[in-house]
Amino acid sequence: MSWVGYPLERCISTTALEVEGLRNRYHNSGIGVPLAASIATTPASGKKVAGSDRVPAKIKVPVTALLRFENALASLSKGKIKGRIEVYAADKTATVTIDGQQQPIESDPTGALAYQLNGSAIYAREIAVFLNGSVFTSGLIPNDRAQDGIFTVQPYQAGKIPLVLVHGTASSPARWAALINELNGDSKIRERYQIWLFIYDSGRGIGYSAGRLRKALTNTVHELDPDGKDPALQEMVVVGHSQGGLLTKLTAIDSGTKFWNIISDKPFDPVKRSPETREFIQQSVFYKPLPFVKRVRFIATPQHGAMLAASQFVTGLVSQLVTLPLTVVNNTALLAQIATTSGDEKIAVMLSRPQTSIDSINENNPILQTLASIPVTPNVPAHSIIAVEGNVPTEEGDDGVVAYKSAHINEAISEKVVNWSHSSQGTPEVIEEVKRILFEHLAVSKTKKP
Repeated sequence: MSWVGYPLERCISTTALEVEGLRNRYHNSGIGVPLAASIATTPASGKKVAGSDRVPAKIKVPVTALLRFENALASLSKGKIKGRIEVYAADKTATVTIDGQQQPIESDPTGALAYQLNGSAIYAREIAVFLNGSVFTSGLIPNDRAQDGIFTVQPYQAGKIPLVLVHGTASSPARWAALINELNGDSKIRERYQIWLFIYDSGRGIGYSAGRLRKALTNTVHELDPDGKDPALQEMVVVGHSQGGLLTKLTAIDSGTKFWNIISDKPFDPVKRSPETREFIQQSVFYKPLPFVKRVRFIATPQHGAMLAASQFVTGLVSQLVTLPLTVVNNTALLAQIATTSGDEKIAVMLSRPQTSIDSINENNPILQTLASIPVTPNVPAHSIIAVEGNVPTEEGDDGVVAYKSAHINEAISEKVVNWSHSSQGTPEVIEEVKRILFEHLAVSKTKKP
């Protein structure tokens, strides 16, 4: 059997698996045996289908094996029964025909998800990726998979609205597992949304990472729908946790030249820049609302700075430990050359120590202060989920990393305060609020059920 163009292999039964760490186990009753299947390393026919590169190489696919007998009663009298094993992917088939009747098939999507996460190297490498910027060179992402950072939980299906999840600092997409399990466990959400994940080097400055996110989303939409025939892709919802919330905001603002004016005293003249440098600057400094992003949601986001980032000792230490990826180093060298030849002292000073993500979320950072002063564009509804620990007045509280006053923004059309610590994205209250907003989005969606 082929799934998103790749043969399925190495199936294991999930029936005997004990699942821990996920609040609910979604197990659909029916006929057949629920399995978790791996995908082959090469496509079935040598040709990849749209979006196949964006499915994680180590994903485990929930499938069902069904043994179908041929003329069982007649064959039994002869002492020899013939049959065939049929395998169905849970995301493609929910029922099969038996003796002219539709019968539900058994599937265990939670078991497959838990099996995929069990022993995953991504947890152990989160800090290493933060410090070394090695997410695309650490072996976590094979070279034949998307190198821009956008991955899909399931194959692309026209008519489903993208829900993009952006993780925070020293984190990874694996931290969304509890939310993904609950969203896929809700049939109405599962039928209307497709989940995308963005992975990035979270030690980089937010301008660089946001530029990568914006470009990756644009590339993915065009790759999946080059002719613009799928209106669902134009109703995207982006959700960011912690630093990921700042990247999310940068998909839905109009910055004009405000960020450029912070780093340079001279007008930006694209004609005088090399193509590589021009693209790098425009991607990382100038922002316009992405036309397909129609709603944003912030979870425990340091809109006005994080508490720990205010420490000069911490920011200085991180700047010494964090290693810039080669792409940033190369562009930084180009910018340094421009700064020298043009006499632009501001850029020269900035490049003496490129910003890390910890610099970016320092409340005294002029770039963060400028970002905080720019509201989300009015036609994109923004929602905030803010965590506050302990029994304290909300306005005076914090989650151990971000204070309520920092996470609060005036333009949010809804704000939910939960009594949790900073890593709250998988908690029941946050999940239910996310689901509520997704249903609110569906209520105004122009996209019909696929």
